[in-house]
Amino acid sequence: MTGKKITQLAVPVGVVGIVMMLVVPLPAGMLDFLIVINITLALVVLLTSMYVKRPLDFSVFPSMLLVLTLFRLGLNVASTRLVLRDGYAGEVINAFGNFVIGGSLIIGLVIFLILVVIQFVVITNGAGRVAEVGARFTLDAMPGKQMAIDADLNSGLIDEDEARRRRAEIAAEADFYGAMDGGSKFVKGDAIAGIIITIINLLGGFGVGMLTMGMSAGESLERFSLLTIGDGLVTQIPALLMAVSTGLIVTRATASEDMGSAASNQLTQSRTALLIAGSTAIALALVPGLPKLPFILVGVVLVVVGQRISAKDKAEAAAEEVDPAAAVTAPAADTPEALIEQMRVHALEILLAPDLVDLVGTGSDQDLLARVRGLRRKVAMELGIVVPPVRTRDSVDLPRSTYVVRIAGVEVGRGEAPSGRVLALGDNLDGVGGTPVVEPVFGLPGKWVPSELRHAAEMVGATVVDRVSVLITHLGAIIEANAPRLLSREDVRVLTEGVKQVNPSVVDELIPAMMSLGEVQRVLQGLLAERVAIRDLPRILEGLTLRAKVSTDVEGLVEAARQSLGPALAAPYAQDGVLRVVTLDPTLEQHLVEAIRPADGGAQLLLDPARADRVLGTLRSIVASAEASGREAVLVCAPALRAALRRTVVLALPNLPVLSYSEVTGAGLEIETVGVVSDAAALAA
Repeated sequence: MTGKKITQLAVPVGVVGIVMMLVVPLPAGMLDFLIVINITLALVVLLTSMYVKRPLDFSVFPSMLLVLTLFRLGLNVASTRLVLRDGYAGEVINAFGNFVIGGSLIIGLVIFLILVVIQFVVITNGAGRVAEVGARFTLDAMPGKQMAIDADLNSGLIDEDEARRRRAEIAAEADFYGAMDGGSKFVKGDAIAGIIITIINLLGGFGVGMLTMGMSAGESLERFSLLTIGDGLVTQIPALLMAVSTGLIVTRATASEDMGSAASNQLTQSRTALLIAGSTAIALALVPGLPKLPFILVGVVLVVVGQRISAKDKAEAAAEEVDPAAAVTAPAADTPEALIEQMRVHALEILLAPDLVDLVGTGSDQDLLARVRGLRRKVAMELGIVVPPVRTRDSVDLPRSTYVVRIAGVEVGRGEAPSGRVLALGDNLDGVGGTPVVEPVFGLPGKWVPSELRHAAEMVGATVVDRVSVLITHLGAIIEANAPRLLSREDVRVLTEGVKQVNPSVVDELIPAMMSLGEVQRVLQGLLAERVAIRDLPRILEGLTLRAKVSTDVEGLVEAARQSLGPALAAPYAQDGVLRVVTLDPTLEQHLVEAIRPADGGAQLLLDPARADRVLGTLRSIVASAEASGREAVLVCAPALRAALRRTVVLALPNLPVLSYSEVTGAGLEIETVGVVSDAAALAA
């Protein structure tokens, strides 16, 4: 049998053996062996709880707590049977009793009672309370943690696999603290059971000694008191170790090092505290009547440690100092190249107020540059465009806590990210102190609350977002809305060169024989304006090749590109394989087709304003009703009407997708109609 199979069978066989131990008498030698195993296991659990870096690294602890508690109770039953039957329960119990009593029964009973009080009143109650509070706080904080993961995922900082791993870790953490809340009750019940069993052993043994074994009252009391105290100790000491382990586990915060290293680093982080404590200990040695040597020895050790920390800090500060000669920078060159570089207008730029420069750091709330890189990757994977490098710099002209996003030197977005605060989004924030604000992307009401009140905001059900996530979410929305402006002709060249490496024929046939790079750029910008991803560029170019043989009209080319993408346009809006659509009444649709007129910016609908308001109002109410029921709908119409209708609909419903019948039917989705738009006046006409 392999070692893996042995470890798999160890716990089940052990639990069955414990149950058998409750009913089958054990010889004294076997009991000694099991008591040693019990004490050793408790010691191993205690040391493991001290050396784990995170509570979740010892996730089996709640189950082990139950098994070891049952093991101790089984030993209690087996030892009680031997004590009352034979007046002897093995060498271990006898040795513990003699060692603790030390010739005095009163001293032994007092020490035993003190151990019981320490475990039951102090450690067990404290660990139980901490476990209960930890479980409640962990469960209350889960929504906020989940939203933080979603924010990181949406900003592109993490991928789906990392997000899935973090969500699983949060669920495991909640399960662990919930199990610890219940597991702490085992420790408390074990302490109570130990006290009751001890009383039973003492009274029962006294009676058995006098009535069955013919002992005198003094002999019976002395003999069975020794056995009772020894039995209590060999079970109470492991129980005490397990109670301490429980307390250590539930009071540990998530850290990157074990408890010993963390305690050493944190206790020695302040030289002033050590020097004051050492000086105080030395001063106490001068008080008459107090022993001088212990106070002087401890005080000198603390002062020496404090002085070593001071020397270490000075060395680190000296290493970080910058050579003044090296800090002097040469004056800026006045060459034409340098001036051209300074004049250059950056495609995408973030301006930060001076107090927001700390966002460009390495902490969880200071990783702006890393998050921007992740956002660029996310946009590339979703839209198919390469976002230009984002220039980040500070500006003394901005108000405090303000950031500005510019595209081609023009401000397109502005927001706030106050230092030392987090954004809490929710409806129940009246009791949480902070500055009211409206979230810039979704328009949700919220508050910028101090970081110290983060947990208080999570407790009232708010979603808490850090400053960098707010800025990155805002930047992502701006990039998506301005994607056509960000797609330059050079970007189109790079994209087509990439296609040419794997599919050269489609590029050579289209460019430059039929279309120029500028014309391809206008088509791709038209697709991005309707939030259509251009990742499948080879298929788009194939559609343009077929259409360009007939006409190079931009609107027709955009529609041809959409037709080539086909099912990819409708699939993102489907839910569980069902696409919910809003259709037009056939008569109204015919009126709209007849109202199409050519224009410089593409085909337009020439409608009476009152009729247009009625149609858009009906469409708006249908879409709102679908959204209220949790369904996302799209508007479908005839292919000849789609482009012109979208230009009209976008004025009232900018986020409503407008698809043609051919784009919907080719997706292989189940179609569900959620509403039909009609105009009574138009139908009557």
